[in-house]
Amino acid sequence: MELYAHDSNNRFRASALLLVLLFQVTGRVAGESGSYPLVVSTWPFLEAVERAWSAVNNGSSAVDAVVDGCSACEELRCDGTVGPGGSPDENGETTIDAMVMDGVTMEVGAVAAMRYIKDGIKAARLVMRHTQHTLLVGEKASAFSISMGLPGPEDLSSSESIEKWNKWKENNCQPNFWKNVVPVNSCGPYYSNDLMVVAETTCSGDDPMRTVGLRSNHFGLHSHDTISMAVIDKFGHIAVGTSTNGATFKIPGRVGDGPIAGSSAYADSDIGACGATGDGDIMMRFLPCYQVVESMRLGMDPKDAAKDAISRIARKFPDFIGAIFAVNKNGTHAGACHGWTFKYSVRSPEMHHAEVFTVLP
Repeated sequence: MELYAHDSNNRFRASALLLVLLFQVTGRVAGESGSYPLVVSTWPFLEAVERAWSAVNNGSSAVDAVVDGCSACEELRCDGTVGPGGSPDENGETTIDAMVMDGVTMEVGAVAAMRYIKDGIKAARLVMRHTQHTLLVGEKASAFSISMGLPGPEDLSSSESIEKWNKWKENNCQPNFWKNVVPVNSCGPYYSNDLMVVAETTCSGDDPMRTVGLRSNHFGLHSHDTISMAVIDKFGHIAVGTSTNGATFKIPGRVGDGPIAGSSAYADSDIGACGATGDGDIMMRFLPCYQVVESMRLGMDPKDAAKDAISRIARKFPDFIGAIFAVNKNGTHAGACHGWTFKYSVRSPEMHHAEVFTVLP
């Protein structure tokens, strides 16, 4: 085809046609810094990213691709902290937290402290699609999921999670998440103690941790984790999803930031998306992913928005451990972290396979 005709009208028509062809091929106009479809996920969960990429590249919506990707991580039990069979609570039981958010409609579906159901992200999608609620919890979330067709009930423990729990019990239930309490014995039950300082100073010869049950910072790559994933589909629609079995040896009933929109993940198709991982008990106090998206709305690039959100937390909690990825609607992505080295995975049309990006604290 002759794109450069001799008269101005033909040149104008040829230029317009070239721009249309460019948009159809790349999904973006010239000058934008990214492209889509696009998948971004916390950690080197490459199989999960490829599963989501395959779905969205073959025409699935951003929401369905996110669910496919997070489901893969649940099936693979990524790092032992996603899906069934990991992160036992103080009673040795594994429970599931998950969330999905549609950045077009701003609808959210989530489940928390869900027992007996292994498909956390699928349960979250059912909440979004079939209820006017945002979050269902505990055994009622399990009953709802079964009524909507998910398999269950089933034991979410594994031989690995039971072995981990037994070793923790043998270590006098340390470390744990209690504070300002006095235990009847090292594994509880625990009772409130307003005079904790006195109790600590009078326990000569004893380990105050074992006597008072203080919380230690034991968040790390293999003690808890979350897959948090963002997908931009071929139409530029954005969705995010998360799944986790929470903090290892958490107090039963604890819910982290995994199912909390704005904390573990957030999406607005007009702006972009964010995913987070780390000490959810602290991070959920700041809604860092909501902060990231709103900062990008005000003109910050993804890198500065992510760094700003992490810095806000670190100023108040300098010992916290956490990380964020940010991606704008054009596909430009970046990460920020504190307390550990963070890795996140990306798949875009320019890549032959998912690639891992490393972010230093």
